[in-house]
This record gives sequence, C-alpha cells and structure tokens, in this order.
Amino acid sequence: MNIIVNGGTRGIGKEVVNYLAQDINNQIIVTGRNERTLNSLSNRFKNVKPFSLDMSLFDSQCEKFRETVSSHFGRVDILINIAGLLISKDFLDMANDEARLMMETNFWGPASLIRVLRPMMFAGSHIVNISSMGGFQGSTKYKGLSYYSSSKAALACLTECLANEFAEYGISVNCLALGAVQTEMFDEAFPGYKAPVDAKQMAEFISGFALTGNKFFNGKILPVATGNP
Repeated sequence: MNIIVNGGTRGIGKEVVNYLAQDINNQIIVTGRNERTLNSLSNRFKNVKPFSLDMSLFDSQCEKFRETVSSHFGRVDILINIAGLLISKDFLDMANDEARLMMETNFWGPASLIRVLRPMMFAGSHIVNISSMGGFQGSTKYKGLSYYSSSKAALACLTECLANEFAEYGISVNCLALGAVQTEMFDEAFPGYKAPVDAKQMAEFISGFALTGNKFFNGKILPVATGNP
C-alpha cells in the first residue's frame, strides 16, 4: 500500500505511522511540523519518507509536496488526514488570527491537500479524515472549544460531499470522529481528565479502518468514543 499520513509527528498520528510501517509492504510518506520526529521515523523505518509540512501554510508548499508524492508513488492508496491544532479559549476571548489558524490547519489545509492528491488516487483508494466528537452533530459541546469543534465539523461535512463527488471514480471518503484519547492535545483541552483510550490503541483502530474500512463504508462520519468527553 502507498500511504500518506498527514500529521504524524506526535500523538495518534505518530502511532499510526509506527503501526503501519511495521508492514514492509507499506510505503509511507509522513508529514508534520517537527522535523526531528520526522527524521527519527524515517531512520527507524526504511519504508517511511518524511516531508516537513505546516498545514496552515500548505498553499506555499503544495507544489513541492505534489512533486515529492508523484516521484515517490505511482498512486496513492490511502490518505489519513490527522493533522490538527487546538487552541482552548472561550469564544469571546479567541483572537481572529487564532481562529483562522485553527481553520487553516484543521480544514483548509486538509481540503487543499486532498485536491492536490486526487489525480493520484484511483478506484480502491481511501481517504480517512480524522475529526472529533466535538464536531459531531448532536454531541455534547464544551466550553473553550467552539472554534476547534467547528473546524472539525467542517472537515466532517467535507467528507460527505467528497464521497459523493469521488464515487464515480471508486474513491471512498470516510471520517472518524474521535472521542477522548490520552494525547497532548487532549490534555490541553481537558487538563487532569484521564481518557479511557491511549494513542497507541486508537492508532491501531484507525490504521485497520484505513486499510479495510472502505469495503464497508463510504461518506460516513463514524463516532469513535466510549464515553463523554
């Protein structure tokens, strides 16, 4: 499988790379902002190629990214969009540039990345967008996460739209809305709360879904949560 993990330098994304790279038949391009972690992953796994990428600045890096992917892969089988940014502040206290940064990172960047990769995806390819229960319609919402949850809701809606647009090409698009997972980002949102699932456990689920979920789902927003939050 030719796999791109967008946002694989910490938390769940890093564990997804660790899990998928154990299969030498998987060729993986991993993106992220932490170059030290990117290099560490590529040194550990010979089937992992790093690409330093900031989702909030994707437009300025998209051509280089396109060239790297096209030269490394003949096609893209799986894209996992897991890059994310969370700034926890009350709605009235959030600065516009902070809100825009979250939207760029959590929605505009992944959307632009999909548009760049779409010509390299064919029948059987699978796009997995990672959202949040905060962006899942009807779920409990939390103080300080209005903009973050809204950006993730936008990514979930995009999933449904693209599943319809790409169906004629045999490309599946699904979204996993994650609940509480013990990560640095979760600690920032809910300090002191102990999540029932750790990053490694969730990464194994996401990886398995990315590999086979398109056989059973398309255009679905699936909640992955055992509790609240």
